[in-house]
Amino acid sequence: MKAVVGPALTAIFPTAPFGEKRVGSIQPMAVQPRTKLTYEDYTSFPDDGIRRELIEGEVQVTPSPVTRHQRIALRLARLLADHADEHHAGEVFIAPYDVVLSRHDVVQPDIAFVAAAHAHIVTEANVQGPPSLVVEVVSDPRTDRVRKRDLYARHGVPEYWVVDPDADRVEVYRLRASSYPKPSIVEPGEVLTSMSLPLLRVDVAALLAR
Repeated sequence: MKAVVGPALTAIFPTAPFGEKRVGSIQPMAVQPRTKLTYEDYTSFPDDGIRRELIEGEVQVTPSPVTRHQRIALRLARLLADHADEHHAGEVFIAPYDVVLSRHDVVQPDIAFVAAAHAHIVTEANVQGPPSLVVEVVSDPRTDRVRKRDLYARHGVPEYWVVDPDADRVEVYRLRASSYPKPSIVEPGEVLTSMSLPLLRVDVAALLAR
């Protein structure tokens, strides 16, 4: 087949001086902004047993935790709850339970502690605002160490613990201004303390025991 050249092509894609538009020229397509989901959308999700969270308006699905994850989370939740009750320090909540940080940010941390001084953020349905302490036992490292860390810092969570069963350690993030600096690493043989619960002492070896 003979190629079409010259005037025929010029008719289809006419040339134009720089900066001018001609009919028939290819124009860039507008990119539609992504619609962020809201808490109202979140509450309309089916009650199907899937653990969903909303981070910056995007749905995050969390896989079912493994056995060691559950043992550690339960162990720590008991320690925190017993301590909080004994000292009338506040209240401890465990997943699945909603912490509403904004209209577009709804998470279900493994453990959340709300100090007595901030009891007003606890409602009949959920916690509405930043807890005094949030704990995540690592299931998805990128989510727990990056997305949730940044989210909790942005919303003013004073203290964030990342418990890593594979590395056998706890990473302690404490808010400075509006971000978390490099975490303190607490390992077996050391004692974990909290600025939110000054009298608390957690034996990390016992917490991470297999």
